Amino acid sequence: MIYQIEIQDIEKNNPFVKNLKEILKYLGEKNVDVEYFTGYILEGEITFEEVERITSCIFSCPVSQEYRIYRFPYFEEEREDFFSVRIFYTPLTTDPQEESIKRAIKDLGINKEVVVKTFKKYVFKGCMKKSVKDILLKRFLYNPLIEYILTPERAKKIASFRIFKDAYYDFKLIEVPLQKMDKKELVEFSIKNKLYLTLDEIEAIRDYFVKKNRFPTDCELETIAQTWSEHCFHKTFKSPIEYTEYSSQGKKVEKIESLFKDFIFKPTYSLNLDWCVSVFKDNAGIIKFDDNFNICFKVETHNHPSSLEPYGGASTGIGGVIRDILGAGKGARPLCNTDVFCFPLPDFPLEEVPSSILLPSVLIKGVVSGVRDYGNKMGIPTVNGAVFFDNRFLGNPLVYCGCIGILPSKYSFKEIHPQDLIVLIGGKTGRDGIHGATFSSVELADSSFEEASSCVQIGNPIEEKKIQEAIIRARDKNLINALTDCGAGGLSSAVGEITKDYGCQVHLEKVPLKYKGLNYTHIWISESQERMVLIVSEHNLDKLKEICEEEEVELSVIGKVDNDKKLKVFYQGNKVVDLDMEFLHKGPPLRKLKAVWKEKPLSEPSINDEQDFNSILKEIISHPNVASKRWIISQYDHEVQGTSVIKPLMKEQNSPQDASCIRPLF
Repeated sequence: MIYQIEIQDIEKNNPFVKNLKEILKYLGEKNVDVEYFTGYILEGEITFEEVERITSCIFSCPVSQEYRIYRFPYFEEEREDFFSVRIFYTPLTTDPQEESIKRAIKDLGINKEVVVKTFKKYVFKGCMKKSVKDILLKRFLYNPLIEYILTPERAKKIASFRIFKDAYYDFKLIEVPLQKMDKKELVEFSIKNKLYLTLDEIEAIRDYFVKKNRFPTDCELETIAQTWSEHCFHKTFKSPIEYTEYSSQGKKVEKIESLFKDFIFKPTYSLNLDWCVSVFKDNAGIIKFDDNFNICFKVETHNHPSSLEPYGGASTGIGGVIRDILGAGKGARPLCNTDVFCFPLPDFPLEEVPSSILLPSVLIKGVVSGVRDYGNKMGIPTVNGAVFFDNRFLGNPLVYCGCIGILPSKYSFKEIHPQDLIVLIGGKTGRDGIHGATFSSVELADSSFEEASSCVQIGNPIEEKKIQEAIIRARDKNLINALTDCGAGGLSSAVGEITKDYGCQVHLEKVPLKYKGLNYTHIWISESQERMVLIVSEHNLDKLKEICEEEEVELSVIGKVDNDKKLKVFYQGNKVVDLDMEFLHKGPPLRKLKAVWKEKPLSEPSINDEQDFNSILKEIISHPNVASKRWIISQYDHEVQGTSVIKPLMKEQNSPQDASCIRPLF
């Protein structure tokens, strides 16, 4: 039986409704009323009485909400002055609410297998122009990358919401005959399979396998493409640059070995400061705090994902840097978050925004909400940040997410030994985020929405909070030798990087899956969120299992560290990857870049004594770059953990401060 539950606030003043009414007013529709419902699907061998109990105890508040329970599918009859829209996550998008709801159902004593889905329902009352309706649906209400509108016709075809219930994968090793392809075919193969390798790179791969006297497997190509991607390898920062400068002093040409070496590594190492504990080696930089503790800091961009799905991109961005802090040394405790956003102006003309690009207002609200929800739900304060508006960010916004953590000094360095176990903890693995790492190497274009349909995910902060508690407890008992997070590239990146100086063997059939039907490559490169890879001595495994069980964190031993400098991956006893670590991490050919800077002639502004400076001042202070940022700050919890000393807004006028200050130790 499938039940459909719809819940509405009695007061009907939901913020979603207010937001939609503002959008309709902007689109020229002032006489359309809007109602919003939170929806749930429950499927299983459960009675109506059990569904009613679940709804009244978990889904709704008897004081402020009312609910209705229907047999799926239920739709109102559409009229000229009335229509409704129900928006669901796509089957491959992980809904973070589902697992929490299933746990709550079991806490009620209902120990039955129940499929849970959530949805949003909007009801529009009043005549609306078809053109406005089309714009509303396509540009404002939902994102086709992760959501779909359930129509009556589509609903009739749904016999069950269980995805891949009959799926089965029968192993078949796929080998790719790169050596038989010419240059054009190599490039076409790279693009078609979303590897996004350059011709030089894929030729280097072909030459490597010529020496090996065999064809590469599909999984090996995916592994190399992920490792060599812009996100993981930072090709632009590592490549040599011919820099030309034109100024009033004449022409100047300079050879830059790389941005990393010349402008980041060199000044840091030449200063050789004694309070720099670990730099450019770990998931986060580590500096000295006091005699017993060190501080670590990590900032990362999540531009491409956020430009396509702002909420999911930003939430997984902040979730990823939190895991980087957890993965620093032998595990650090997150103290606070920070962020910097660069957006187009929110009032950018609707008609000038290309159909392949999200509207600035949708982008801005989504990104802020994503960072807000992840940090707030994990109990990590977002203590400061910045936002800058410029219409040149329309095509690709900048979304910087950062996290600061603290750890005991004695746990600041990793220790890996041959025969250590490779342990996977956290969420299960699905098709989420496949090709997310390689997608960072491609330019955003009109086709990006279609190409990225599997690259976007939604984060689950509740799962990550459990992982955090388990890691800190295990670290304090010295059960962890090393650890890293599963971010871009999934297990391929995490295992490949943490064991690159040693070698390893991994058995993919031991990885817990969300559903059946995943092949070995899917399992290896999936970017399912909220997972960490731990390196553990075998004699510490039972104690680690005990902690993970208490924190309700799933644990699986998926492999072992070797000492042969090779990455070896197996599936059901079949070898699917056999790569030299040296080639994998030092083999990509670097691009030769050119950069040109021309000095712009500047002149002093001409000021007219008769100008109306009051109107100019009002225009300046009302510009988004100057105006108050309270609308962002007030959404973030900056008091959780009780460490704030200087807060984002303070004093009599509740004005912004120059910086935030926290006290991490008491």
